[in-house]
Amino acid sequence: MASAVRGFWLMTWCGLVGNVLALPLIGWFAFTSTALRAANISVAFSLAWPAAIVGIVASAGLLARRRWGVIVAIVALSMALAASLPYGIVRLALISVGADPEALPLGGLSLLLALVNLLALLYWCRPEHRQFLRGSLL
Repeated sequence: MASAVRGFWLMTWCGLVGNVLALPLIGWFAFTSTALRAANISVAFSLAWPAAIVGIVASAGLLARRRWGVIVAIVALSMALAASLPYGIVRLALISVGADPEALPLGGLSLLLALVNLLALLYWCRPEHRQFLRGSLL
């Protein structure tokens, strides 16, 4: 059996736990925020929850050491990055024009999540993962 790529299991478990915890947190942020309520709910339904669900599926595939797990993880991280980066930029832009003074926590958190998603995306795009999984499956 091939040895695991450094950080493989840690990143897999962090992804599973993070995505499971993200499901209720997305709902809480979307439905409790007063500013931009319609935008928050539409982003939650259209991109945030689907990205978290795809991330759970990717983590399950990675835990089962399936080849498609890495590809699905890349797709889930891309979806999360596509939602968190523009959302954070818009929230912080609203602060600069004075439209939403309480947007700093959500905007900052969104940009922090975008950075974490980008780093995880760079990790999962490494070619060692495909070689590791190729050698361990029939």
